[in-house]
Amino acid sequence: LAIYVIADVYRGAKPVPAQTAGISSVAQGEWQTKTDDQGEVVVTVTPQALDGNTAQWKFAVGLNTHSVSLDQDLTKVSVLIDGKGNRYKPIAWEGPGPGGHHRQGTLVFSAISPAPRSVEIIIKDIGGIPERTFAWELK
Repeated sequence: LAIYVIADVYRGAKPVPAQTAGISSVAQGEWQTKTDDQGEVVVTVTPQALDGNTAQWKFAVGLNTHSVSLDQDLTKVSVLIDGKGNRYKPIAWEGPGPGGHHRQGTLVFSAISPAPRSVEIIIKDIGGIPERTFAWELK
């Protein structure tokens, strides 16, 4: 699914104006794909499952560049933050390991219960950008 999300972003899906420079959103089913194109790496994140009926919350992540190697361990540079500021580390990365110029996969977190009003994913130190933030309203 992440591959299709990336393709839709690059085929010219119309971005929704973002509140932060370098960030845009594209509707993708129930959830919006958030795109951060700062620096030399384009990062996209799309929630896959964020409800009270699942034990895990999953986010499709795409990293694309033509100039730097994508050597980060995404479980170490990513965090999920709920609307109250609680931080959650990923429990898994489902996708290719570090390296290369194009990576797609899924960040997996334990579900938050009760579900918060909003969540954000912060990914640090990708392509020379200290922090990239992707946020969604849940309720």
